[in-house]
Amino acid sequence: MDHSFRIMKGLYLFFLLSLSGVVCVSIRYSLPEEKKSGSLVANVLKDLKLGLGELSARRAQLVSKSKKQYFQLDDHSGNLFVNEKIDREALCDEMEPCLLLSEIVLQNPLTIYSIEMQVEDINDNSPAFSQTELDLSIPENVPTNTRFPLESAQDIDMGKNSIQNYTLSPNENFHLEIHSGRSGKKHLELVLEKPLDREKEAQLGLTLTAVDGGVPQRTGTVLIKVSVLDSNDNFPEFAQSEYTVGLKENSPRDTLVLKVEARDLDFGSNAEITYSFHQVPEKIRHLFHLHQTTGEITVLGPIDYEKVTSYYLNIKATDGGGRSGHCKVLVEIEDENDNAPEISVITIISPLAEDSPLDTLVVLFSVADQDSGDNGRTSCSVGIQSPFLLKKTLNNYYQLVTQSPLDREKVSEYNITITATDQGSPRLITKRTIMVLISDVNDNSPEFEKSKYEMQVWENNIPGLLMGSVHAVDLDVEQNAKVTYSLVPGNASGSPVAPYVSINSETGNLYVLRSLDYEQIKEFQVRVRASDGGSPPLSSEVVVRVVILDENDNTPFFLYPLQNSTSPFNELVPKSAEAGYLVAKVVAVDGDSGQNSWLSYELLKATDPGLVSIGAQNGEVKTRRPLTERDTNKQRLIILVRDNGHPPQTSTATLNVLPVDGFSDPYLNIASVSHEAGEEDGSLTMYLVICLAAVSFVFLICIIVFVVIKMHKKESSFISALPQFPRALPEIPETGIDSQNGSLSRTYHYDVCLTGGSLSSEFRFLRPLIPVFSVGDPNISENHRISSVSQETPGHVEGQNPKEQPQCFNK
Repeated sequence: MDHSFRIMKGLYLFFLLSLSGVVCVSIRYSLPEEKKSGSLVANVLKDLKLGLGELSARRAQLVSKSKKQYFQLDDHSGNLFVNEKIDREALCDEMEPCLLLSEIVLQNPLTIYSIEMQVEDINDNSPAFSQTELDLSIPENVPTNTRFPLESAQDIDMGKNSIQNYTLSPNENFHLEIHSGRSGKKHLELVLEKPLDREKEAQLGLTLTAVDGGVPQRTGTVLIKVSVLDSNDNFPEFAQSEYTVGLKENSPRDTLVLKVEARDLDFGSNAEITYSFHQVPEKIRHLFHLHQTTGEITVLGPIDYEKVTSYYLNIKATDGGGRSGHCKVLVEIEDENDNAPEISVITIISPLAEDSPLDTLVVLFSVADQDSGDNGRTSCSVGIQSPFLLKKTLNNYYQLVTQSPLDREKVSEYNITITATDQGSPRLITKRTIMVLISDVNDNSPEFEKSKYEMQVWENNIPGLLMGSVHAVDLDVEQNAKVTYSLVPGNASGSPVAPYVSINSETGNLYVLRSLDYEQIKEFQVRVRASDGGSPPLSSEVVVRVVILDENDNTPFFLYPLQNSTSPFNELVPKSAEAGYLVAKVVAVDGDSGQNSWLSYELLKATDPGLVSIGAQNGEVKTRRPLTERDTNKQRLIILVRDNGHPPQTSTATLNVLPVDGFSDPYLNIASVSHEAGEEDGSLTMYLVICLAAVSFVFLICIIVFVVIKMHKKESSFISALPQFPRALPEIPETGIDSQNGSLSRTYHYDVCLTGGSLSSEFRFLRPLIPVFSVGDPNISENHRISSVSQETPGHVEGQNPKEQPQCFNK
């Protein structure tokens, strides 16, 4: 039956080991007590079948099952050393064998080796009696073969080093008998061989010697003083020779354990009984108190089941005549649930990488309870809503492993509360909180605050001007969250973006590198990349739209009358024209946009201001009244055009209006008109030459003074070089957008046809001219044609009707 039970137990243990995946091997060593610290015990590599350095590689740890760490393990050589001097008597008392339990825990994979260290006793203690003298009173009428129990000596050594024999000094009346009890202890009895005679010898002196079996041999003695008394023929007798009583541990002081009682048939002083402990160790005397008259045994000191589970008390009842009786009391200690579970942490992995795979070991710990039975059975748990799972292994070891992915950006640390509970009543609970920090991995790309940025900059800006900034945030920490900015290579309206914009890699500030012209480029886009400092780095991009704001930096330009023409523009007006007659339509354009290109016209100067007027919006020059004979043959108009910018820009143009009766009249006066214009132009040219000479002279003087000052400064001090800006790229034309604005959105081609003597003119508007002229572009040729005018020769002045031919001006 016992053999089959052992087989089943072995199979069950093998089944548990296979399930848990943890290997558990037990080895046993022995060493004598009192070994000095640092003494070599054994080398575990051979017994564990491990290679040199494997203990260190697998992070071996020596875990002691006792409160003190008596041994230390060299994880490189595998040598096991004594860490603290061991006293077997203090450690195990009378327990045999005396074992110290330790465990070697290896990780990756987890392996547990149980080490049982048997502490061997040495003969370091001599036998000792509780008293140096023992008083023994014996009535003289005591018959022979009467036995008197004697106190045994105590030797805290064990085995052969404990007491092996007793000897009694030679005498005629007594001899010594030795008996072994159930517990293996020796009981001494002094046997009377020859009757005592008080009249011959009232007192006897005997020497009792206890001898142990150690090498060298140790002894202990006690002096027995025998006093011979008068006869007292009755002994005290207990109701029971042996009592058994149960006592709960941690019982308070003065708790009644048992009351013993003995009776004596004698009378008087011979019947007065006193109680005392007999052959009781000193430590028991500190735990229990025996009342000498009542026989009550009460608690005196702390009772701890975890130290001793039972106590034997020898009680002696002595009457007034010196006779005594004996009994034994067995006090069995009942366990109380007075020890909470103890949590011992072996390993903590902190910080733990947030990309750790599932089933990664986080915490390895063990749980122990010093109580017994259900009071010592424990269970363990961790808090709910945790990404960790608790796994139990052998010998009350627990593993806390990851059961779900970790994210440092959501939870950067965990306070894991481990709760250990025993099965006692009431249950005792131990909690221990372990902090596990989560370390960062570069798993988050920088994110811009906006999905798209828009920045505005005025044209004609200063190079190096700050346009704005972009900002990206990375949820990681430290180097993984350090964001740097850069421009993504690309084109801005057909050209590389690098000459236009630069970015500060640390702050994200965007700077424009060159002066921009709204008339060439209205807007462009750049892509900004934000990269973190992780390995590998992560990045994201955002589009920045740069809008160029228009300034009023273009003056209006006259298309008609053409502003740069060297010859005057003449318009023919019939003298018979009525008020409101359309003389001409002035056309101007402006290179700006928006309100900067809104143009208005006004008549700045006129020969006769009351004769004609100009439309402020459409530029139409019309007569304000009918022409009279008193009006001059030439009306000179100076027309001003103004845009709507701030400040406004203006331009002027000159238009000559020639009242005619027929087509020949104006040309009859061409010479005079040209002569007058020549005179006026000559005067104007002279004034311009004088002004130009004066300005040139002043400019030359300034240049000379500037050069002299510069040369003087170079000799006296160091002048820093002026900042160099990137050279401007060729102007970037803008496609698809009309770059010129004015009173007409496009230039129209129209014909003016007049016949001799007619009082009205005919306008024929045709299709727009394409391409549109670009203001200030010298490559655009002037498309202005004036048809030649046929004029009658002097031979056709009188008496003839020349054929009237219509004269057409293509404008």
